[in-house]
Amino acid sequence: MNRKETTCRYTGLDKEYSIEELAAFHGHLGPYIVLGYRIGRYVKENFCPDPFLMRASVFCAGMPPESCLADGVQIGSGCTLGKRNIQIVECNEILCEFLAGEKQMVIRPKRIDFPPEGEADHDQIIEKLAEGMYRLPDRDLFSVQSR
Repeated sequence: MNRKETTCRYTGLDKEYSIEELAAFHGHLGPYIVLGYRIGRYVKENFCPDPFLMRASVFCAGMPPESCLADGVQIGSGCTLGKRNIQIVECNEILCEFLAGEKQMVIRPKRIDFPPEGEADHDQIIEKLAEGMYRLPDRDLFSVQSR
């Protein structure tokens, strides 16, 4: 598909998604969808604004909750499974790598302090954690390395 031929006025690439929209896309609100979304937005704003010119790799355990990071990266960056420019790579470390031409950006999430499981209101606590993360500065969520 030629990028010049597919310019679409309906993309909303600059849209800032709400917590409710993230939860609606993902099925619930959790820390990794929020983290992925914030990483994706950062990359789109500071690395490459055109998702047709970028590739994303999400390195993680390959299963939820870590793999939920990929859903957030899709919404935030515009890299999608349908365009085949995002992939999940099973790894012991969590990081996101973005490529655009000769440029590379690697983003490493900071550790998330999850509450202990087993409490009756665990899901609500996780949701509150995700809500708080949505509002944090980028520097409190991840570190960035560019090449």
